[in-house]
Order: sequence, then C-alpha cells, then structure tokens
Amino acid sequence: MTGWRDVPADLSDTDRLARLNAYLPTGALLISSDLIRATATAQALSAGRQALPPAPALREFDFGDWDGKRFDEVAASHPDLSRTFWEQPGDIAPPGGESWNALAARVSVEVNRLVASHRGRDIIAVAHFGVILTQVRQALRITPYQALSHRIEPLSVTCVTHDGSAWQAGVINHAP
Repeated sequence: MTGWRDVPADLSDTDRLARLNAYLPTGALLISSDLIRATATAQALSAGRQALPPAPALREFDFGDWDGKRFDEVAASHPDLSRTFWEQPGDIAPPGGESWNALAARVSVEVNRLVASHRGRDIIAVAHFGVILTQVRQALRITPYQALSHRIEPLSVTCVTHDGSAWQAGVINHAP
C-alpha cells in the first residue's frame, strides 16, 4: 500500500505521457497533491497549463502503519480490520491512518475550494486512487464500497464535472 510515503513516479513511458498530455485540455489549471509522484507527473503535463501550488489535501489515503506493506501482509497482521476497511468503508481506519470518511472530508474541502475559486475553469488534478474515488462516489451518488470497486490506473483520466448544482461523472479510468 502506498499512501503518504513519498515515492517517485514511473514516468518512463513517454509515449503514454504524450497521449495523456494531448488528451487533456490546454489552458486548464493544473494542481497535484504534494507527494513527489504527483508533483513530478504534474510537471510532465504542465506545458500550456497554469500550475497551482501542490495541495496536501489531495494526498492519497493515509494508510498509517500499513503504508509500504503488501496487501497480503496487512491481511495477515490485521485480518478483520483490513477486510472491514475495504468492505465497509466509512469510519474504519488503519492503525495510525485515516478512514474513508476522513479522506473524503479532506478532499471535498479542497475540491469545493478549487471550484469556488476558479468557477468555469477546467481543472486537472493529478491525484491518487482514493482521492479520485471520493469524487467518483460523489458524482455517481454511490456508496464508498461501490466506488472502491472502480479501478484507477496510473496516468488514467477520470472526469467529474460540476454544473453549478450537482456533480456528474464522465469517463472513469480512461487510458488515452
């Protein structure tokens, strides 16, 4: 599990980065979490886009004591807790980490601030699995458990829009 550990991004697939860059709107605002894997990806996509300062609120789940461990290791050390964390997301948190509800609240504050501050602008957020899925959940009006069933691959695009009153989902996990 990779949450708040600051590990580098693998940006070696320059063809895929070029396709992603061409797919994304030029002239959009660009923001990322403050973790190096997100800031480096945002830098690779910055041509023709105004970069906003990285936002700590867009960090991945804080997996606490589970960060850096494989899923099977976590399941062996915390079998009931780890199963409940993924199958009944809500207030359940890893030891020293945060719950789905805490993540969603943190991200929603930042997303609402961005939307209010930059009304009518396209905003590209280079973020993480959990962050993206909190917004998918909101746009599709589904449960956190249903949101966690979606795959979010590195360098994929998930589009959510706000029409002034409600969130809508477009593509999810699209690989340009």
